Amino acid sequence: MKVVIVGGVAGGATAAARLRRLDESVEIVMIERSGFISYANCGLPYFIGGVIEDAGELTLQPPESFDARFNVDVRVKQEVLSIDRTAKTVTVRKLDDGTEYVEGYDKLLLSPGAKPVRPPVPGADDERIMTLRTVEDTLRIRSYIDEKQPKRAVVVGGGSIGLEVAENLIESGIETSLVELSPQVFPPFDFDMACMVHAHLRDHGLDLRLETGANAFERLESGEGMRVVLSDGSAIDADLVIMGVGVAPETTLAADAGLELGIRKAIVVDSHMRTSDPNIYAVGDAVQVKQSVTCQDAFIALAGPANKEARIAATNIAGGDMEYLGSQGSSILKLFDLTIAATGLNEKGAQAAGIDYKVVVLRPDSHAEFYPGGTMMTMKVLYAPADGRILGAQIVGFESIDKHIDVFATAIRAEMTADDLAQLDLAYAPPFSSAKDPANLAGYVIQNLRAGLFKSYSIDESEDLPRDGSVTLLDIRTPEEFANGSLDGAINVCVDGIREHLDEIPKDRPVYVICGMGMRGYVACRVLEQHGYDCKNLMGGFAFYREVKRGGGLRKKSATACGAEL
Repeated sequence: MKVVIVGGVAGGATAAARLRRLDESVEIVMIERSGFISYANCGLPYFIGGVIEDAGELTLQPPESFDARFNVDVRVKQEVLSIDRTAKTVTVRKLDDGTEYVEGYDKLLLSPGAKPVRPPVPGADDERIMTLRTVEDTLRIRSYIDEKQPKRAVVVGGGSIGLEVAENLIESGIETSLVELSPQVFPPFDFDMACMVHAHLRDHGLDLRLETGANAFERLESGEGMRVVLSDGSAIDADLVIMGVGVAPETTLAADAGLELGIRKAIVVDSHMRTSDPNIYAVGDAVQVKQSVTCQDAFIALAGPANKEARIAATNIAGGDMEYLGSQGSSILKLFDLTIAATGLNEKGAQAAGIDYKVVVLRPDSHAEFYPGGTMMTMKVLYAPADGRILGAQIVGFESIDKHIDVFATAIRAEMTADDLAQLDLAYAPPFSSAKDPANLAGYVIQNLRAGLFKSYSIDESEDLPRDGSVTLLDIRTPEEFANGSLDGAINVCVDGIREHLDEIPKDRPVYVICGMGMRGYVACRVLEQHGYDCKNLMGGFAFYREVKRGGGLRKKSATACGAEL
């Protein structure tokens, strides 16, 4: 059997290696348009910023080494131009000299990846506007920075690549603006969680322009750099412009061959990674997958899914029977000293899929509060109200975020409920976590809500509450905390003395409790509910409200053991 693989990196190279391990006799030809077949795509922004100093560290396996180890006929700097499905051949062009040849196959695997999107605005196709997809792109940008020493840069797009590039440019001492058309960066987040990221980025020197598009790109009269004309009428002159508005599946080859395409023109595959042609498989950023929570079609361009898809495709080409069960879009990002991560559904995704959901927001510490150096994280968890099944999670924090998001990713994949979260037996020692792990705490909060032990209201709802005396806004923090700000119209009764002041709290109207992080509010609500009050607790507390609604700085230090702000 002869297998031709189009494209390398996470999809093609993984498939080639897996196929060889399964079948020593198969003939494998891998054709890659660039000069590299296996490289750390996700590490490219960090070479630009100098975190990764040696370009050789980006290439995980050079073509010669890959061929020697796996006996794969690796052909770099060659491009597949067309597929003849009837003859089972591909036409290939050698990019060095332009010559073409025809290569036959028994099975074909497509791993063309995704291409950077350039917005359809004047000047967007200027060759000096750079994109970041390949090692060659990275070397070009790094070389430009080293030679030209740019003072100001503009990054267009606030997705993962745009954010990582902006961070690395700032760390390199380049004044940087990031232009994003939507109201927020990092699409896996909901707006409230993204607000904390916005504040942190600005605190670290990023000129962040939200709800602002790039209307045109113009060459400066000096001949160097570009002028980025923005939708609000302003303009930014920059020595360097990097486009990061997202990616689109690279499926021209598949479309021309008549293969079925789906959303965003991604290649439609079945659970075995077969296309509409049973002799052609496809994997990676070019394919349509199932979102594993909603079971709906999705386009999710991430390295983890690409590797898994490639392993499954290779196994099936070799005669096995493995299925890809979908992607839940688990992602994580470092932004200076902050880590942000998400998995499963956010509110936008749940609403689009028509899925009923509820939300909890909690503010646990990264490890036991009595052990030095702890930091606070903000955790938002979506769950199904009917059975407590976990649907999604978003976390912002400074340490151990990867551990906690992976717990939620596993819980979602296993269709765990809040009851399961509460019972998880997770590793604990004071330097690493708390006896009540954040995942356990999320389970406890959801359990309490579903059991009716307390009710909650969101920071969005807090702004719509009447201030005409028909409800009571009750801040149960200390007088010192209350003096530093609260919801408009709130009265202050400290939780530790609330039983002695019940006569000051009207019983004939709903009580909306406010505390710092949410924990003391739960305690107060339990007291009030058992004394006959109709009570709700502000989810995430006033600290979350301040960070989201008032643009307050992102809190890093842990609270005290009782939840008071230090």
